Amino acid sequence: MYNQMVVDQFSETELDRLFQAFADSTRRDIVRRVTVADYSVSGLAVLYAMSFAAVQKHVAVLERASLVTKEKRGREQIVRGNHEGLQKARRLLDEYEQIWRQRAARMADILAEG
Repeated sequence: MYNQMVVDQFSETELDRLFQAFADSTRRDIVRRVTVADYSVSGLAVLYAMSFAAVQKHVAVLERASLVTKEKRGREQIVRGNHEGLQKARRLLDEYEQIWRQRAARMADILAEG
């Protein structure tokens, strides 16, 4: 049986944004960095072999997925991890893990009966 809680917590658009955000290694690395410390977009840009504009686009994808927030500080945009968004994503992934573990346990039970 499908776990209804996952559907209730996320719209299809939110799910798409979240999985799109995590689908790219640069974005995963940005999330890892900004959960430890705040970075300006320009500070992030020097860490990657890509243009400032490309890093801005990655940050925008993460922001749409509610994994990071941006705050204007003077002339810079400061990026930080969005604890609430990250916790929500963790709960979603925990629920998917629970579903997969339940299915694996049912398959093991069926095989043991056979």
